[in-house]
Amino acid sequence: MTRPFRLSAVLAVPAMVLPLSLAVADNSPTFTPADIIQWETHAFTGETRYQLTEVDGRQAVHAVCTDGSASGLFYEHDIDLEATPIIEWEWRVDSTFNDVDEQTRAGDDYPARLYAVDRHNVLRWRTRAVNYVWASEMPRGAQWDNAYQSRAAMVALRSGDDAGDGWVTERRDLREDFSEIHGRDLTVLNALAIMTDCDDTGQDAEAWYGEIRLLAE
Repeated sequence: MTRPFRLSAVLAVPAMVLPLSLAVADNSPTFTPADIIQWETHAFTGETRYQLTEVDGRQAVHAVCTDGSASGLFYEHDIDLEATPIIEWEWRVDSTFNDVDEQTRAGDDYPARLYAVDRHNVLRWRTRAVNYVWASEMPRGAQWDNAYQSRAAMVALRSGDDAGDGWVTERRDLREDFSEIHGRDLTVLNALAIMTDCDDTGQDAEAWYGEIRLLAE
């Protein structure tokens, strides 16, 4: 039995104080895997294991999901989207889930995902999120509402056919995506997160996350 309010919990995560070393120190911040592994852990069902490792001669955050776990690493600090609207990152997935319907609660798991959150602490119903996911069955480019929470949009950047191809670089315009998906012209983003989860499908998952960069263009 999965928890019914996973996305509600994600969208309602309270603000946290981060170490000064993780504060945005310049106009084009880069989060290395060594930075990401220090992000705050939020567990929803058990804990996905996140470890700093090296693969293919490069540093990475290795995520391993077993026993129906679901947890993510969250960075909560305002990001100036007027200065850096572009997000770019690397990730790798060698295999995806079998026979799942990601538009249902029973299939709402992803071997890799990156959240971007426009959070409202007081009027939580106004919080919106975009989930960039490595899907299993949904085709690349598909977009749909999360099965648990319609305030969170899912965007499949990669799908099952892309698994096993090694490292892949993604690049998205956050302001453009929030405008097109949620009708919001954001100047500030409140949170980023990565998550590998397997609590709904009960299948194991594994992924690697590289650098996350915020860029002017």
